[in-house]
Amino acid sequence: MDQGRQVFSVDLLERFASKNRGMITCMAAGNDVIVLGTCKGWIIRHDFGVGSSNEIDLSVGRTGEQSIHKVFVDPGGSHCIATVTGVGGAETFYTHAKWPKPRVLSRLKGLLVNSVAWNRQQITEVSTKEIILGTEDGQLFEMAVDEKDKREKYIKFLFELEELPEAFMALQMETANISSGMRYYVMAVTPTRLYSFTGIGTLESVFASYKERAVHFMELPGEIPNSELHFFIKQRRAVHFAWLSGTGIYHGGLNFGAQHSYPNGDENFVESKALLDYSKLSDGTEIVKPSSMALSEYHFLLLIGNKVKVVNRISEQIIEELQFDITADSASRGIIGLCSDASAGLFYAYDQNSIFQVSVIDEGRDMWKVYLDLKVFAAALANCRDPIQRDQVYLVQAEAAFADKEYLRAASFYAKINYVISFEEVTLKFISINEPEALRTFLLRKLDTLSKDDKCQITMISTWLTELYLDKINRLLLEDDTAIENRNSEYHSVIQEFRAFMSDCKDVLDEATTMKLLESYGRVEELVYFANLKEQYEIVIHHYIQQGEAKKALEVLQKSSVSDELQYKFAPELIMLDAYETVEAWMANKNLNPRRFITAMMRYSSEPHAKNETHEVIKYLEFCVHSLHNEDPGIHNLLLSLYAKQEDDSALLRFLQCKFGKGRENGPEFFYDPKYALRLCLKEKRTRACVHIYSMMSMHEEAVALALQIDPELAMAEADKVEDDEDLRKKLWLMVAKHVVKQEKGAKRENIRKAIAFLKETDGLLKIEDILPFFPDFALIDDFKEAICSSLEDYNKQIEQLKEEMNDATRGADNIRNDISALTQRYAVIDREEECGV
Repeated sequence: MDQGRQVFSVDLLERFASKNRGMITCMAAGNDVIVLGTCKGWIIRHDFGVGSSNEIDLSVGRTGEQSIHKVFVDPGGSHCIATVTGVGGAETFYTHAKWPKPRVLSRLKGLLVNSVAWNRQQITEVSTKEIILGTEDGQLFEMAVDEKDKREKYIKFLFELEELPEAFMALQMETANISSGMRYYVMAVTPTRLYSFTGIGTLESVFASYKERAVHFMELPGEIPNSELHFFIKQRRAVHFAWLSGTGIYHGGLNFGAQHSYPNGDENFVESKALLDYSKLSDGTEIVKPSSMALSEYHFLLLIGNKVKVVNRISEQIIEELQFDITADSASRGIIGLCSDASAGLFYAYDQNSIFQVSVIDEGRDMWKVYLDLKVFAAALANCRDPIQRDQVYLVQAEAAFADKEYLRAASFYAKINYVISFEEVTLKFISINEPEALRTFLLRKLDTLSKDDKCQITMISTWLTELYLDKINRLLLEDDTAIENRNSEYHSVIQEFRAFMSDCKDVLDEATTMKLLESYGRVEELVYFANLKEQYEIVIHHYIQQGEAKKALEVLQKSSVSDELQYKFAPELIMLDAYETVEAWMANKNLNPRRFITAMMRYSSEPHAKNETHEVIKYLEFCVHSLHNEDPGIHNLLLSLYAKQEDDSALLRFLQCKFGKGRENGPEFFYDPKYALRLCLKEKRTRACVHIYSMMSMHEEAVALALQIDPELAMAEADKVEDDEDLRKKLWLMVAKHVVKQEKGAKRENIRKAIAFLKETDGLLKIEDILPFFPDFALIDDFKEAICSSLEDYNKQIEQLKEEMNDATRGADNIRNDISALTQRYAVIDREEECGV
């Protein structure tokens, strides 16, 4: 403990506290209220909270000398119980702070009450709720008093010691309202035993259950002037206890949330039990037992003679001795006893006249050092008040681990230290003993303790760690040739750890430095991994392409954070590597600009491939044209060129016949370059396609001439397309007719018959005389009789039709003249009527 500062101090509170009502025999305190009992049967109540006191004579009506045996005050300072002894035997009284007179508890007449257990969780100012009283005869009673009733509500017998009848010297009780009911836990001490009772229900039912089961107790034989039991209360709940027994101070923790059980079914809430032997309290050979005790959070206050020895309950060391200013008339008997006020956090000592206050000043301030000396490091850290104290705890742990050659454990502790040892000193420790693993562990743990503001140190440590990892990986490869193949080797474990480290530190590692380190150690895969973390996707994609892993490269390109420019940049390599996956990836991203892929597709298409292998490019171009409705001439031209190179020209013809701009106002019907298309189709000898293009360009003569080379029917269809130019249409049909006449190889009459049949297909556009020049000069006129007759018949029919039409016109003219004559006569009649005034 810090010897320069006292934890406990003594002050005289009241010199003549008994107010001449006799010598003080006993005392109790609660909530800044002290109640004294005197040898003349008086109780004096001092309320230091309001600065008042009052006296009550309990000897009234009793003969002979009367003395207060014990007084008890609840934690709130409102309820008081006192036992008076005298010639007439023992009698117990109850009084309330507001009552002018006490109330005798007649049910307890003749019983010497030694102890009271207050129900701290339930008690109020106006009601004690259930409390337990212990007697000299080893009996326990339950009692409750309501202040408004001016008397006890009831007093019930609960329990009696039968195996070893002894006086109950002290009682403590804890209650908790749980789901199954009220749970009670009662501790009671006799001169040699500590009993515990526990159960759920009522106090009466809990103690009644012990008729069927054994009572749990701890026995510590030995003589003691006064057996005492104390609970230390924290936040209205007991957290540890101490029993002043004949053997020593038996103490431990109380954990009411724990679920421990005795073999007989009782719940046990006691933890970390210990016994402080009295031999540790004296320097000589003679053992002196305390006459009274008080319990603080970390200390025992033990009254030995006229001194109070303060003993740390953790280290069991005496840390202070408290002296009292005793008057001459009190010196003979000295300090009588100690008591505590749990509510106020104060302790009191008293002699026959005076009250002394024992104050506590931050008793936990040096507990971290106490636990540290005992090597209870977790408790030491829990009690540290500042970073320096924590550093000292970590330093002791680190040095101990280092001395035991547990270097990794030592590194973890060193990393938690911020002030008492320098970073450089620790690193040199591990470097000097050639422990790179411990150094790496230290640096990793140190990173976790640094704040975000320590950017330079974080970057430095992270870079150092990178090099340590790389060195470790290389050493593992040198030590084990099979490390790469063995997936369970330490090598692969370190690789995974290193990658996790880079992932965690990607924002603090310097990009250029880290990449140089990875490159210098030949760790290409880790370089790619780090580049991916830093979103340097160009490096990643390039690596995958070099490895022939197009699918992985495409997966990177499909990330939302990757720029589309990389799609265009790596398109030539990717489509050459895996055309199917590349095209699928392009089609999945509708935001790409297909025009940017033209170079890659042309390069791919120009390479020698297996038959029809260019279909992946065609698939993408068809997707652009039909699904994306792309209007780029370059896309349409490229698709047309690929169609043109296919053996089957059906796809080419379908493409040429599609009107992609159909439905658009003033829009083109196609987006490819027709001149380019014509040149390409002529080069690839796609005649039907050329015919279509000539026709589309209104070059009908060329279209018909070309069509005649492959299919007269196609030529006729082309000739028939012209509708608004009669001369041109006739000219085209003459071209077809000439071809038909020239191509016929049969007998003359058969050829002429076919020629005449052809004339019928022209719908009268051509006559026999139009095609006669196409026949040979040596053709006989007799061969054309049938055709001429047929032609004359046609002329006659036309003449007759014209005559009929002229007759119809003449009759119509006569009708019109008759109508005009009738109208003229009618107008003449109207004029005469007007002249006559009608």
